[in-house]
Amino acid sequence: MTEVRYEILQQLGDIEREENVRILYACESGSRAWGFPSKDSDYDVRFIYVRPVEWYLSIFSGRDVIERPISDMLDINGWDLKKALNLFRKSNPPLLEWLQSPIPYFENRTVASRIREISPLSFSPKSCMFHYLNMARGNYREYLQGEQVRIKKYFYVLRPLLACEWIDTKGTMPPMEFELLVKTYMAKGSELRAIVEELLARKKAGDELDYEPQLQVINAYIESKLAYFERAAAAHKAPESLIDEKLDGLFRQVLKEVWG
Repeated sequence: MTEVRYEILQQLGDIEREENVRILYACESGSRAWGFPSKDSDYDVRFIYVRPVEWYLSIFSGRDVIERPISDMLDINGWDLKKALNLFRKSNPPLLEWLQSPIPYFENRTVASRIREISPLSFSPKSCMFHYLNMARGNYREYLQGEQVRIKKYFYVLRPLLACEWIDTKGTMPPMEFELLVKTYMAKGSELRAIVEELLARKKAGDELDYEPQLQVINAYIESKLAYFERAAAAHKAPESLIDEKLDGLFRQVLKEVWG
């Protein structure tokens, strides 16, 4: 990981120089941050950056995403701070996950911590539950029907369903770590948890986990949870946003902090 981390930081430095931006925060997303990487999983690096003040004063709208070509090892892309803050006020789950990633690469400004401090004011259980519910439903429909299924795709259905469970019971953004969600919501000693933990051990050990017979215990669990969260998500009320002025102030403060 040390060599990979060095390469990631080097590439982020290259992006700063080539794009004339300042990166405020960078972290790992995807399967490594969720806790179920394969041996050959790439690194999904996500970052938030800010451009010089003049860029935001133009009458033209510039591109607010920076992406680098995906290699065998690295998938690196980031969002402009203005884009990130607009998504934050809408309680965007991917962004909220970045901000609590268990694998940060660096945080050389205070912006990420300031966003975390005000996140309870913008968090929407309704929109986040629907995000995870749609993710689970889509992956279940596409990969886990029939006698033979893409067995590794169970993780990409179970994790969003467990995230829905966390939001429904705790009313906060769920942690990224899959194992923590399993331990919280799957009964110790149950057949379901035993099967899930065996799959997780196999994936971490590097098993291919390609097409295998459908796991009926997990499928039954998924179908019952999909039906439940359809009703539960709809019952949540969308909160009123209380942070617009705070975000304007934060954006201006960051511009001053970074560019003087």
